Amino acid sequence: MSISHSGTSLAQSFINFRFTFFNLIRSEQHFLLLIAVLFFIAGFSYPYPGIAMWVGFMLAGYSAIANDSIQTVGTFISSNQNKAWWILWLFIGLIFVATTSYSWAVFDGDVSFQRLTAKGFETAPQSFTFLQLAAPIFLLILTRMRMPVSTTFLLLSCFSADVAGIEKMLLKSVSGYGVAFVGAYLVWLILSQSGLIKFKGKAHPGWSVAQWISSGSLWAVWIMQDAANIAVYLPRSLSLEALIFMNSFIFLGLGLLFYLRGGRIQEVVTQKTDVLDVRPATIIDLVYALVLLFFVWVSVIPMSTTWVFIGLLAGRELGMRTFLKKEDKTMSATFRLIGKDLLFALIGLAVSITLAAATNPAIFAEIFNR
Repeated sequence: MSISHSGTSLAQSFINFRFTFFNLIRSEQHFLLLIAVLFFIAGFSYPYPGIAMWVGFMLAGYSAIANDSIQTVGTFISSNQNKAWWILWLFIGLIFVATTSYSWAVFDGDVSFQRLTAKGFETAPQSFTFLQLAAPIFLLILTRMRMPVSTTFLLLSCFSADVAGIEKMLLKSVSGYGVAFVGAYLVWLILSQSGLIKFKGKAHPGWSVAQWISSGSLWAVWIMQDAANIAVYLPRSLSLEALIFMNSFIFLGLGLLFYLRGGRIQEVVTQKTDVLDVRPATIIDLVYALVLLFFVWVSVIPMSTTWVFIGLLAGRELGMRTFLKKEDKTMSATFRLIGKDLLFALIGLAVSITLAAATNPAIFAEIFNR
């Protein structure tokens, strides 16, 4: 009887494995087909600037937000899993429309909050290369691999006029990583030492209100920094019709993102400690928003918000391991987690510089003649 039961369980396990395996293969085949179609569209479009700028924008819009969603709405999605996806979508989507529309009205049609007035990006492209349109497709592939790479480096580097512009972005981004790391470490040090971070039981309803406010504020500040990544394909001053099309496309793309609950890249957030609890999620968003707001004020040079985000999570994880001494993760496991996120960011940087060098012969010559 026992042998028969064991045989039945083994057979059922094999059937389940085969079903999962073939579903995965079928899913990957669909994704590869999509990538092939997108590469074809990019190859067909790039010789025609009027078409290419909108194709590039749409590819960049979806790929950038799909990858960067972990930074801004990742904790929001994770800690609001009991809410209907369309409620979360309307909240975040309307903030996007309001923020870009404000920039458009105040800065004479510019939706990037003047990030694209920085040296090297102030002029809209008059023509495009294949790699400039293909850069967002590479970003989609990296997102599929769950890599939280910098969309700023991957997309903007292809349009930089020289290496100096990339170096300024890199310097500001590394500074952002350091400030976020130290800031998060100190915040969790203070909270853990005071005992305020030991959240137990059901959260007070006020925490949910606070988290929606902090997440909404973070999302708005993120748009101020990263709208340049998708607007770089477009004219620096948009007409009203262009603004409406841009906002409508991103608004609908956000709807798909929330329907999928963040997609695969969401695992970068959910594998971190306590992000499903609304209380630590609120603190993460608040600290992140304050760091980004500081760098918005510092200069108009674009920066990688991804580097700021992984610095924030690294400082938080290290602080929790050091002072809370949780038993579910060792210190070595924490360093491996921190190192993995940083490694993926560096891989993204290497891909970005390679694309920039391949796109711009002047950058290629400047890099290899040093």
